Amino acid sequence: MLANHLTNKQRINAFIFAVLAVMILIPRIGCAQAALLIEQPYGFFGVVNPTGHNAVYFERICADTPVRLRRCNSGELGAVLSRYQGMSGYDWVAIPLVPYLYSVEDIAAVQPHIDPPTVKRLRSRYHEAHLLCLGETLRPGNLIKGGWTQLVGAAYERRIYAFRFETTEAQDDALIALLNSQPNHSHFDLIVNNCADFARKLLNYYYPGKFKRGIFPDAGVTTPKQLAHKLARCARKHPEMNLTVFEIPQIPGNRRLSHSNKDVDESLSTTLYAIPIALVNPYLAGGLFVDYLVRGRYRIVPKHPMVLTPDELTAWARPASVSRSLVAHSPAVVHPTGAESMTSEPVVPAASESPLLMIAEPSPQDVKKMQP
Repeated sequence: MLANHLTNKQRINAFIFAVLAVMILIPRIGCAQAALLIEQPYGFFGVVNPTGHNAVYFERICADTPVRLRRCNSGELGAVLSRYQGMSGYDWVAIPLVPYLYSVEDIAAVQPHIDPPTVKRLRSRYHEAHLLCLGETLRPGNLIKGGWTQLVGAAYERRIYAFRFETTEAQDDALIALLNSQPNHSHFDLIVNNCADFARKLLNYYYPGKFKRGIFPDAGVTTPKQLAHKLARCARKHPEMNLTVFEIPQIPGNRRLSHSNKDVDESLSTTLYAIPIALVNPYLAGGLFVDYLVRGRYRIVPKHPMVLTPDELTAWARPASVSRSLVAHSPAVVHPTGAESMTSEPVVPAASESPLLMIAEPSPQDVKKMQP
């Protein structure tokens, strides 16, 4: 009798151990990834308006057309939703991840160095194949006014930071239904309805009421830097978001490297805008500068975010066990400028922690700097 009792107890223990092992090793089926993209300013417009651009990437949501969404099929990498001015009257446009970044449909076709004629050829080829449905009147754009060229090849123009967070299947399905059912008509306004406002609207859908316009340090204007800062603060209160920060480097050769995002106070206080403001109203200029010193100098990107080369884009959707291997054995990644962005020493995460989160999570010093 005692032998039988011990045998049954051992069987129960073995069953519990097997269930726990399955729960740990099998990825969570109900979860997927989304990411707030913080895109650095570049070129002439980036000098005039150094706030940059916002877009949102979804792993589970794909583009049936540039203006209609659907669930992704197996093997698809998701789509980037963004708001640009002058898109034939559309408020938002959805582009598959790889074309959005590199103007090609196959990751293997991405070149490590590129020149402007090649960028123009790749964009034109993708436009002819997939973007003509946006209308023949939609122009490529120029230094002053944007066009369809903004929708593809973003990594040829600027460095991008991706603030990844988890979403559920039900949330993504509901967002697809919502955006497909609502009129997709543009009411773009640089001050009150810009690209960051569209991203803020999407984030509020997942976390209602968490993302609002701030009077300081942006004078009520939504900016990419402010939105990333609020997402990081929200993630500290909601650890289930598993916020992770990635860097997508700018492919060298097309133009000069982009520069860091600025909020409104920082833009007005640290650029030539400060001169006419000081001449017209020195008190206003002083107030903006003080507000920048007190509230505007927060860090939004950890010192060593994980760098995603084109071959590593699937890390966004990679299961935890595979991601652990990626981080633990990843060599140093070098920027186009030659600066090392991740140490080559192996990182061995604790079994109870998310390995990608460990490499991208801000240090306590960084968290202090992020706080206003």
